[in-house]
Amino acid sequence: MTRALAAIACLLIPYAALAQTPDGHRPNEAMAHHQDGSALSEPGQAAFAAIQEIVEILEADPATDWSKVKIDALREHLVDMDNVTLKSIVTGEQIEDGVRFQITGRGPVQESIRRMVAAHASAMDGVDGWHFNASEISEGTELTVLPTAADRAMLRGLGFFGVMARGMHHQEHHLMLARGQAPHE
Repeated sequence: MTRALAAIACLLIPYAALAQTPDGHRPNEAMAHHQDGSALSEPGQAAFAAIQEIVEILEADPATDWSKVKIDALREHLVDMDNVTLKSIVTGEQIEDGVRFQITGRGPVQESIRRMVAAHASAMDGVDGWHFNASEISEGTELTVLPTAADRAMLRGLGFFGVMARGMHHQEHHLMLARGQAPHE
């Protein structure tokens, strides 16, 4: 009998976590659950996950103006991110106070490079004392990054992709795109 009660208790533990809190909400309310009670959280693909996250935020916000929402614009930006991260060709050269990167590609990749690098340089110029300058070249963009003297080793370690990942503005940028706002103005 004791073993049977212990087994039942073990089966009920995952469901106890779903109990309501004193304020009437359930923890992880938006999380999907498998029939055995295990939590499901991986949507299967990064761009889809980013879109899903933004849709959840928009749905939870009663002030969302659905007539302005543009999830397709967010998707296009995520395609740009994919093109730059996975399909561009990057070379770099050390310059006196930093690094000059050449980021190139053809067709849609080239256009993604131009949009992404220019926008990132604009958003990050001056942050933490680093300076960015982006200019178009024949097959993409040249990005000059000049960090503080103390951060030069960090820049070399980060390389182009680390530099592009710096700053927590990306998530807010995605939300602005989805809301139909122009994040680069």
